[in-house]
Amino acid sequence: MKSPVHIRSSAAASLLAAVVIFSAVSAGAQLGPPASSSQGSQAVQLPLSGRAGQNGSVNTTQTPVPGATTSVNTLNSTVQVQGPYASSADSTGKIPFSGKLSLREAIDRGLAYNLGAVDLAQSVRQAQGASRVARSALLPNLNGSVSETYETENLKALGFRFNFPIAGFIFPTLIGPFNYLDARASLSQNIVDLTALNNYRSAAAVSRSNQLSSLDAKDLVVLAVGGTYLQVLAAKARVDSARAQLDTANALYQQTLQQRSVGLVAQIDANHSQIQALTEQQRLLSLQNDLAKQKINLARLTGLPPTDQYDLTDDIPYQPAPAIEFADALKQAFDHRADLKAAESQVRAAELSRSAARAERLPSFSVNANYGAIGTNPAQAKGTYTVAGTVRVPIWQGGRAGGDVEQEDAALAQRRAEIEDLKSSIESQVRNALLDLQTASSQVELAQKNLDVTRETLDLTRQRFDAGVTDSVEVVQAAQTVASAQLDYINSLFAHNIAKLSLARAVGGAAQSLPQFLKLP
Repeated sequence: MKSPVHIRSSAAASLLAAVVIFSAVSAGAQLGPPASSSQGSQAVQLPLSGRAGQNGSVNTTQTPVPGATTSVNTLNSTVQVQGPYASSADSTGKIPFSGKLSLREAIDRGLAYNLGAVDLAQSVRQAQGASRVARSALLPNLNGSVSETYETENLKALGFRFNFPIAGFIFPTLIGPFNYLDARASLSQNIVDLTALNNYRSAAAVSRSNQLSSLDAKDLVVLAVGGTYLQVLAAKARVDSARAQLDTANALYQQTLQQRSVGLVAQIDANHSQIQALTEQQRLLSLQNDLAKQKINLARLTGLPPTDQYDLTDDIPYQPAPAIEFADALKQAFDHRADLKAAESQVRAAELSRSAARAERLPSFSVNANYGAIGTNPAQAKGTYTVAGTVRVPIWQGGRAGGDVEQEDAALAQRRAEIEDLKSSIESQVRNALLDLQTASSQVELAQKNLDVTRETLDLTRQRFDAGVTDSVEVVQAAQTVASAQLDYINSLFAHNIAKLSLARAVGGAAQSLPQFLKLP
């Protein structure tokens, strides 16, 4: 028969051991396999539209403008730059500016510092980061931990109730203090998880789409900077023409005053010539103001200080555009347009995201393991490890998988519609650019002929005025006709160059093809 003391000691020891084990488990010691997620991987929902989130745009428009009685009809070309494409970061800090700006330098500065390109470059970085996050679900996750635990436990608070008495022994309410050390490394790895795999592939496709959108943004920067540069050249040509017309008007006014002083013409003729000179002076001031503003706009696009105190070094004269048929231009556009390839990548991303949603219904397999040493101190620590393989079989998730599939189907349908719309838009851009190019080319030739005729008419009229055959009114009218014809030529030349620039953008790779279209040195 066992002694009472022995019985009490065994019971106390057993109780203490149970409490220690319970305390260790409640404190987080990894004595068993780690808990696995009850939800599993979930498909990453893509936004409904795959188009770039920024609101900037660059467009060229050509509208017919009726000419005056003695001038031709011209295309009124404008370049509309909106959003981040109208802004830029400072470029002079890294690229010194000499005060003279060529078209090639303007485009290079725009490609490097225009916010339209800079913003999308940062979007590329974000998409690459999202792709790396999605990839992390497929790679091993390794973590290390060291914990030192020192604690006491309240048995009554933990729910221990001892209703059987032991003679000579009182069950303690408070156990401890006791301590243990646990140093451990844990590893988790998804072996088979098609949802996570397709999430990563979809994120990689989105990253690829953003990279292509960034390339397309560079084409828009070329269109914005190149078009604005051409606008400045056109504004400068209008100023030069107005200055020449002012010189002509002043010369006529001085000639009329001389003739009036000797009684050859009436005072009304002198008044007519003076009015014409004052009108040309007012017109010159207005055009000079427009030129200054156009140069400030160009500076804003290229990262230069917002001032007009610089000179343009390039003059873009009339040069026939490279011969290209519509079918060839459209094929080149479909093969090279970065925005079309970006839209294709967005469709691919939506397809993979839908596959990820469908894979939520499939089993997955993962492995979790840990190894470490546990003991009251490092010298007494013993190695322990756990290896657990988990097969997760979705049975019912409240319809979550079906809802995810439906959302991704909607995104895929939207992106397929967007790519069809983009193809139609590209085709219209190519057609419009070719039509504008053909019309503007003809108008340049007509405007040049008209300008030659009006100049000849002005010379003949001035000869008649010198001979006293006509009055100054006819000379003023002839001078106005020359000014109108000069303006028509400038507008036609600008429209022709803008049409070539628009065609370079329409077929893709504008930065590379621009020298071919504009015949740059």
